[in-house]
Amino acid sequence: MRVLVVEDEQHLAAQMREALEGSGFVVDVVNDGNEAVYMGNNETYDAAVLDLGLPGRDGLSVLHDWRQHGRTLPVVILTARDGWSEKVQGFRAGADDYVTKPFRMEEIIMRLRALIRRASGHADVMIRSGALEYDTQLGTFHLAGLPLKLTAFEHQLLVYLIHNAERVVSRTELSEHLYSYDNDRDHNSLEVIISRLRRKVGSERIETLRGQGYRLCDRS
Repeated sequence: MRVLVVEDEQHLAAQMREALEGSGFVVDVVNDGNEAVYMGNNETYDAAVLDLGLPGRDGLSVLHDWRQHGRTLPVVILTARDGWSEKVQGFRAGADDYVTKPFRMEEIIMRLRALIRRASGHADVMIRSGALEYDTQLGTFHLAGLPLKLTAFEHQLLVYLIHNAERVVSRTELSEHLYSYDNDRDHNSLEVIISRLRRKVGSERIETLRGQGYRLCDRS
């Protein structure tokens, strides 16, 4: 899943990038409110972490702009402001969650995973597709009760597919959610990863629909 981090404290932004990437997220980081508006309105993200105190344009203004342009991605506000009125303003602007500095990185990760899971229409912490099971809080896969060993990119791809199980996902959609802004989006590499995943989860679980994309199916 792809996340936008908007934070002007560069050391904290670097820490969040490291923690999120280490937990399987694809991460873009921006440090300025104007750049955040552009990225949020022109790139595809599954969620965002948004600081309020930004240069160029404050976080509430950024969030207002995203929502006015129909951007529905879940947003966690991150701020040093802990007053009730600030929280009310954040939620009224369209925030989905609110975390006050200082915080634990694990908390941000768990909140993001929960928001993304619910935005995908899954109420349970465990997402299942037949014998394939994904623990959205631990970020682990099991197949028929046994842990799956996956590379980082295999894991990212399978996470997106299981969040969207039984729906056809195009190559373009996968690329938009699996590559950061500064990475080349290579459809050929997606084919390679899909082939490797089929060997690990069963070829019948991931269907290819010619000219349309891929679908993760319930093959118990």
